Amino acid sequence: MAEADISKVQELARKSHSRNDPTGWFEELYSNAQGDESVIPWANLTVNHNLASWIKNNNLQGKGKSALVVGCGLGDDAEALSELGFDVTGFDISPSAIAWCQKRFPDSQVNYVVDDLLHPNVIGDRKHDFILESYTLQALPANVRPRGIESISKLLAPQGRLLIICRGRDPEQPVLDVPFPLPKEELSYFQQLGLEEVQFEDYLDQSKPIRRFRIEYTVQ
Repeated sequence: MAEADISKVQELARKSHSRNDPTGWFEELYSNAQGDESVIPWANLTVNHNLASWIKNNNLQGKGKSALVVGCGLGDDAEALSELGFDVTGFDISPSAIAWCQKRFPDSQVNYVVDDLLHPNVIGDRKHDFILESYTLQALPANVRPRGIESISKLLAPQGRLLIICRGRDPEQPVLDVPFPLPKEELSYFQQLGLEEVQFEDYLDQSKPIRRFRIEYTVQ
């Protein structure tokens, strides 16, 4: 698969942010792609290896529990969780992305829906036993990320597990363009909202290489 032109994606995001529209560029990206996954930087047409290794290391099993995939993109992570036995809902703000998922997986058991993390409508009616947030918060500008964190926190069921996968950075490091690496201090807002940190990993993703944070939270 050809490498996505990240500079074009960043330009889309900058223009969207300048219009005070923090998420509109997602639909623009997916619709302009016209079915060509090579222009979507995070689309590998397979489960995210950072999720796959965590699943293996933690022996994750669905057993009919509910799972939510935030910003599900082209659906590979949602499908992986479904195969583990979860009752999965995958949502994305981009209607084109959701239509793409449904076309790729016509017989899927995943419930793919269009919704907005910052202003949830459809997904707000149910709490989930497992939530995956991979690469979505890091695609949001700083002024709206707290709202995204609040929305995710409200969607986690008692005793539920939340897994965050994102680019990581130290607080003093400069941030210029999407994707925005996140400092651990910013993610600690989850704990201020009542979640408990179970596991924190700060590691170098050898596939790029990129510094990643992988954090598991739970709620009592």
